[in-house]
Amino acid sequence: MSDSLSASQHRTQRLYDRLFQYSTQFFAFLVLALLAGIIGSLIHGAMPSIKAFGFGFVFTADWDPVTEKFGALIPIYGTLVTSVIALLIAIPVSFGIAMFLTELAPAWLRRPLGIAVELLAGIPSIIYGMWGLFIFAPFFSQNVQPWLNTHAAGIPLIGPLLQGPPMGIGMLTAGIILSIMVIPFISSVMRDVFEVVPPMFKESAYGLGATTWEVMRGVVLPYTKTGVIGGIMLGLGRALGETMAVTFVIGNAHNFNISLFMPGNSIASSLANEFTEAVGDLYTSALIELGLILFVITFIVLSLSKLLLLQLSKSEGKHS
Repeated sequence: MSDSLSASQHRTQRLYDRLFQYSTQFFAFLVLALLAGIIGSLIHGAMPSIKAFGFGFVFTADWDPVTEKFGALIPIYGTLVTSVIALLIAIPVSFGIAMFLTELAPAWLRRPLGIAVELLAGIPSIIYGMWGLFIFAPFFSQNVQPWLNTHAAGIPLIGPLLQGPPMGIGMLTAGIILSIMVIPFISSVMRDVFEVVPPMFKESAYGLGATTWEVMRGVVLPYTKTGVIGGIMLGLGRALGETMAVTFVIGNAHNFNISLFMPGNSIASSLANEFTEAVGDLYTSALIELGLILFVITFIVLSLSKLLLLQLSKSEGKHS
């Protein structure tokens, strides 16, 4: 009796195992199918634009719906520039926040401050855009941009980037607003991965006389580099695809300017502003091709980050 019961239980367990295996495989392939469907629909929708403009669409600055001449150069430029500005600001600030919360903050302050930082991630992007347009942009144009105009004029390479009329809105403003938006994501991931470092590692370094910065640089960062890079990529993905906040403050001008003070455009803001007003198959197809290009940019960035992680993993232990 017990043998037959045991055999029945084994058959039931094997059945559950198969069901679990097949269900997880189904959901995994469902995600891949959805991804393939999205790519296929983008390519299908962008095909008229691809046939009309070819590869030159990426390098053309024209955007004239009247004559149906379209190019993606300016939106691509605006997307990359604002994302780079956001990361240049957000990475050191996020690292400082994470280091303070894990190493320097008193115990009674860590939890409320960490919750406050995480709450910033829950604010809708349109709120950031409204705050940037009505509060930050006037302050920036009256107090910061004139100072930058005066003091950055003679600096090689940087000077031309920080010259122009102090309008408040522009690519620099969009990049700063994006940095505020991605800081909660990057800092939260950094804090979480910093906390998984075994205390023995850090205590050993402190025992040898290392400073807090030396412990972070020599112990914590090497141990958590995968998680840190993952957090940065998460923030970059948010910056590349952000729509409403950028639409409010970037200026939405389809003009190419070296100065970061001047209005510009991004792929996401172009889609938000023009998709509902697109008239004609070619106009709509050009906007869909912009979305396809944004998808490709994101894919390239994620692929490069994966290659970087693989390269870092191969170099582990070579200097020991």
